[in-house]
Amino acid sequence: MPAGIGSPARTVAVVTDADFADVVLGSEAPVLVEFRAPWCGPCRMMAPVLEQIAVQHAGRLRVVSLNADENPVTASQRAVLAMPTLQLYVAGELVAEIVGARSKSRLIRELSGHPGAIG
Repeated sequence: MPAGIGSPARTVAVVTDADFADVVLGSEAPVLVEFRAPWCGPCRMMAPVLEQIAVQHAGRLRVVSLNADENPVTASQRAVLAMPTLQLYVAGELVAEIVGARSKSRLIRELSGHPGAIG
């Protein structure tokens, strides 16, 4: 079913190899990137957490998702070896990397320690 028809709008944008540099590295706002795969159970567990964070921090933090199976170039360039991997970029620079699923409160605590992120 196409987005917008009988389904809520997604707040976590999808990025690809083609637009990663523009969307993530070129962003003026901090960007949290989830590297995920469709077969990854912990990635599915993180989806609602990331949606909530995207809504609660809209305008201050952008949350995006990249399917590593479909976009292997970016995953390889960013040295992503496990799913899910969350990378926080501020002013185009990688400032934090978190590997594995987290609760919302733990993820916010971990991200809050980085200048320019959330808090």
